[in-house]
Amino acid sequence: MKRSISLFVSLMVPAFMLVGVAASPVLAQDKGKDAKAAPAAKAEKGQAQRKVLLENGKVLVFEVLYKPGDENKSVPSSSFRVVRALSGGTLMRNYADGKSQKVDWKTGEVRLNEPEKSGYTTKNVGKTDIHLYVVLLKEAKK
Repeated sequence: MKRSISLFVSLMVPAFMLVGVAASPVLAQDKGKDAKAAPAAKAEKGQAQRKVLLENGKVLVFEVLYKPGDENKSVPSSSFRVVRALSGGTLMRNYADGKSQKVDWKTGEVRLNEPEKSGYTTKNVGKTDIHLYVVLLKEAKK
């Protein structure tokens, strides 16, 4: 099982980075059109904005935008996630058992977040927006 996960991740990370590099110019070109065509959905004040880009039986791909002070109370921590920081910053993870962990993201950084037994929430404790691109691997049903 670990070998198959390792193989999948070793193939997924370069593919993920390639998609990010290829998508950047396309996103830059489409911003003007999309801004006029459909205004962005407004999130609750103080809540991170999540935009689903793709979902099927194997993966969920989404972006999360944290403005300073925004929280995300629905972090999907029970699955493997490949996360790339489109714009970095500092997040604070607050675990259910009361522990906290500071997480610094550098722009362009890619990480593999493994499943966690206890859930957590995140909050942008920095002064800049944090924009993350997430590929969540869904568990195969037997």
